[in-house]
Amino acid sequence: MSGNTFGHLFRVTTFGESHGPALGCVIDGCPPRLALSEDDLQPDLDRRRPGQHRLSTARKEGDRARILSGVADGLTTGTPIAVVIENEDARPKAYDEMATLFRPSHADYTYQAKYGHRARSGGGRASARETAARVAAGAVARKLLAEAHGVSIVAWVEQVGDLVARVDGEAVTREDVAASGPIQCPDADAAAAMTALIEAVRKDGDTVGGVIRCVCTGVPAGLGDPVFDKLEARLAAAMLGLPAAKGFDVGSGFAGVAMRGSAHNDPFAIGEGGRVVTTSNRSGGIQGGIANGMPLDFRVAFKPVATHFKAQETVDEAGQAVTFQAKGRHDPCVVPRAVVIVEAMAALVLADAWLRQRAAVGGG
Repeated sequence: MSGNTFGHLFRVTTFGESHGPALGCVIDGCPPRLALSEDDLQPDLDRRRPGQHRLSTARKEGDRARILSGVADGLTTGTPIAVVIENEDARPKAYDEMATLFRPSHADYTYQAKYGHRARSGGGRASARETAARVAAGAVARKLLAEAHGVSIVAWVEQVGDLVARVDGEAVTREDVAASGPIQCPDADAAAAMTALIEAVRKDGDTVGGVIRCVCTGVPAGLGDPVFDKLEARLAAAMLGLPAAKGFDVGSGFAGVAMRGSAHNDPFAIGEGGRVVTTSNRSGGIQGGIANGMPLDFRVAFKPVATHFKAQETVDEAGQAVTFQAKGRHDPCVVPRAVVIVEAMAALVLADAWLRQRAAVGGG
């Protein structure tokens, strides 16, 4: 009955709370003899790490990963890989004034309703702090996929509020995204406008949402399982399991409803090396729930962060109406730091799908 484990053959269990002593993950099912060290995890953890710039929370965390098991002499052993990340700037006392409140659009009430007891500091397991563990696990999956099939996973901020970037998904690289700085948007004009919007929203004590787009190239045809484990269904489950995620679409997505089938279909052709390709990619690289070898192309929509600094009406555990105003350290917009988290979850889905395909039909 645990919802803390993701995957079938490449399984990841995360643990820890936002203001506890540590958080981390256990990765079970990673094949042996993959070269792996803590240095492989740190670049992605640094991309997610808080307190680095004015677009994120002021919480200061080093997010240094320690591998406790599953690696010997620089290679994975095939046994569970345990990773721990210490919380260095936890401040549970900062939540004492809100301990008995049900904060609007947070998980306070629903966790209380489910368990009758909850971690009251920072949302506990519902906090986005938990995603540091997913990023660590995703870095392992990313390396496995890159070495096995040359898979590349690139995500970026496509939209903040009503500002939309124009980015060529077939050409964009991780270096392009990194070069854009904290906003993680490779469209320079849109990046500047998005940065200004987030700063203005923060100054107003409010928050704003956005959209992250992700493109995965080098994904071999055949990944995904009919009918209840379609690849887009697994991706949707992974993405909608992220804090603040409220929408997912793949390929043409919701825009496809305005098209006719004659315009929407992706014609097949023979590409380089005699490989079957499609001349367009409105399917987003998936047909019948199975990867067709074209780039996987999907989007994830994130709501405005629930914690803002304006007065709010709510109730407490005693059923009394309360007016409160949040304090503390919070992101005005989650999407810039969520880019690497989306990439991590995509890597976990694809690593699991690849291992399942290898188990079903053999091969590398």
